[in-house]
Amino acid sequence: MASYAGFQRSIFSYALASLFATVLLTAPARGQASAGDSSLSPTSVDALVAEAMRSNPEIAAARSRWRGASKIPRQVATLDDPQVFVQEFTVGSPAPASGYETSDFYYTGFGAAQDIPGPGKLKLRAQRAEKDAEYARASLESTERRIAEKVRETAFNLFYLEQSAQLLQQTRDELLTIEQTAEQQYRTGMGQQQDVLKAQLAATSIVKDLETNREDIESAEASLKAMLGREGDSRDIEIASVTPTALKLDDAQLGQAADTASSEVRMARAMVSSSQASLELAHRNYWPDFSIGYQYDKTGPGFRDYYMLTVGAKIPLYFWRKQTPAVEQAAEEKAAAHSQLHATRLAALSDLRSNMVAVHTQDRIVTLYRDGLIPQGEATLESARAAYRTGKVDFQTLLSAVNDLLNLREGYYRAVADHEIAVARVKQIIGEQS
Repeated sequence: MASYAGFQRSIFSYALASLFATVLLTAPARGQASAGDSSLSPTSVDALVAEAMRSNPEIAAARSRWRGASKIPRQVATLDDPQVFVQEFTVGSPAPASGYETSDFYYTGFGAAQDIPGPGKLKLRAQRAEKDAEYARASLESTERRIAEKVRETAFNLFYLEQSAQLLQQTRDELLTIEQTAEQQYRTGMGQQQDVLKAQLAATSIVKDLETNREDIESAEASLKAMLGREGDSRDIEIASVTPTALKLDDAQLGQAADTASSEVRMARAMVSSSQASLELAHRNYWPDFSIGYQYDKTGPGFRDYYMLTVGAKIPLYFWRKQTPAVEQAAEEKAAAHSQLHATRLAALSDLRSNMVAVHTQDRIVTLYRDGLIPQGEATLESARAAYRTGKVDFQTLLSAVNDLLNLREGYYRAVADHEIAVARVKQIIGEQS
């Protein structure tokens, strides 16, 4: 009787611990919606990506930079503003109008002058600015793809964490049921007190995993909200069900996609075109720039007016110190741009192939979990549960079957999330055409 009384005290202590754990699990975290709040409806990952495209501040900044760059070609293709001037030439005294009636040297002049760049320079400047605008446009697309990939990766990790929370709660419920079975076995003399205590300990220890999981969920949500342009205290995010995406690309398609669809490659290609225009413009700077002016000079009464046309040229007299080094600089920058383009193409192809390997690997792992390991784990648990009731296996075997099934189910959702993260990285390189 004393032993049984001690056992009852142990049961009471674990009951209190379980009650405390239940309070912790059912208390909503700060900022969480209640279970009956309809605003916390599952959101698809594609909807989150669309929201990020509209609201992400980094994308908005890149879009403004592109729009600003697109205004430059017209500016640089336009002549410099003309100069308009008034002159007064006096005779005999610095006082205004001195000599107006007495000298034919006096005049009041009105004129204008215009600087004219050498042949083709304006066109080349516009071409270079257009390529810079193309670079800014490709940079915007690169930013959009990068943010979309980060949103997807964070969302898929959040999906895994949310599914893991559900699995932990289910496992805890399962352990509580097993605890009742172990207690019945002990009461009938077919089990041991230690089995009941182990079941209670396992059920209570799940609380620690749930609290860690909750912390990870809140951290992932904070990152996701920042990318979506939401405030930190906005409603929580629940990810809708995720299924593996079918993605098939052969080697030829990979090479073509890396060469034509990668925004990073397009940025590098635009830089090559801009450097080519810069080199041509540097060569054109050996040619002089010109200026033309016209002036009308009004003299005093009785004297003839003056008319003056001026044509000037800016001679590149110090070409070995200015124009020649500028050409050499532009040539080196062009060579660097070509090398960077080659390196970017190779990097894009390498990343594409490595992520496609990850996609295929995770696809096989998902299939293995779904069609093999999880059904076997479920069958093993059912068998262990039935065998424990009849005393054919010990309690540790049943507890191991529960934990194994939890690990297998978590592994499945981890594989699904990793599969979709790899697909997201492929999409970052080749866009949404997949």
